[in-house]
Amino acid sequence: MTPAARIEPPFDLSLAPDAPAVFVIHLREGEPYVSRTRRLRRRLRRLLSPSGIAGRALRLGELATAVEYELAPSNLAALLRHYELLNLHSPEGAARRLRLRPAVFVKVLLSNPWPRTSVSTRLSRGSSFCFGPFQNRTAASRFEQEVLDLFQIRRCLEDLAPAPDHPGCIYGEMGKCLRPCQEAVSREEYSAEAARLVRFLETRGRSLLESAAAARDRASEELDFEQASRWHERWLRIREAASLCGDLAAPLDRLSGAAVLPSPEPGVLQIAVMLSGAWLPLCEFPVSATGQSLSLDSRLRSLFTSLAPPRLTLAQRSEHIALLAQWYFGAARDAEWRPFSSPEDIPYRALVRDISRTAARAQGRLFEP
Repeated sequence: MTPAARIEPPFDLSLAPDAPAVFVIHLREGEPYVSRTRRLRRRLRRLLSPSGIAGRALRLGELATAVEYELAPSNLAALLRHYELLNLHSPEGAARRLRLRPAVFVKVLLSNPWPRTSVSTRLSRGSSFCFGPFQNRTAASRFEQEVLDLFQIRRCLEDLAPAPDHPGCIYGEMGKCLRPCQEAVSREEYSAEAARLVRFLETRGRSLLESAAAARDRASEELDFEQASRWHERWLRIREAASLCGDLAAPLDRLSGAAVLPSPEPGVLQIAVMLSGAWLPLCEFPVSATGQSLSLDSRLRSLFTSLAPPRLTLAQRSEHIALLAQWYFGAARDAEWRPFSSPEDIPYRALVRDISRTAARAQGRLFEP
């Protein structure tokens, strides 16, 4: 972000560019007014002019003592900075002011003696495994049900008291549950099945896809084409279920990614980075060839090597992920999101391409790495 510019009374709004920005109007009484806009000068005129249309604009004009603004040409940068400023200036906090909807996850409740899944918007400490975010509860629930069809994990919500005379349920009768309620399996056997489910989520389906493909290929080599056909049908079901998680969902501790954004400063881009579900401050990345002896790839690697996730409370992490979901699933997404699960998986080549394209749009020419 550019350093904050300041305008003081009498407000000469011709000094404010009519460009995307995040701004703060300081008032004589009460907390400042914090917002973001696509056209700063027009928005300030409505808020500060005595002849403003809205009643609030007239009141702000009478109470305003100063205006500070930062240009923000990208929607993601504006959203993140708006969030920071609201947390700084509003005792109410940013989540309510931004109307952030908590992100939706599929959770595996590993703290339960007989683990089960749930769809939740609450992050929790302990041994629950969180996978997400999803666009909404409907998408998360559909993914949960399709994945459970691939395993024999219970779907009941009760706190189990296993007994041989337990009535069970339809899923046990259909062979879709190991029936721990009826003591049909040991705790170790059920835990092993829950671990297979977690592994499926950790690998976004690859663990089951690879095993099904290997079994299909073995059956084909043994000329058991009927069995190979059954394994191929299962492989297709696994692929379909895995695809329902979308491109964004990941285990919470691996929810990382980056987006290349334009900057108001010439010869500079911004890189928004999330590590383990936490946003880092925007990184300024010079792209001007002047004085640069290292390639884009080398400088990117150096940048990411120096980054570390901030320490957040559960509430803060939940808000950070909600910001990502709001931008990613909303109509305001204006950049490519490049997810990665670990430092070894950072897609440097894709990020270099994004830098070249973004620099070309910003400067009117393709930057040569």
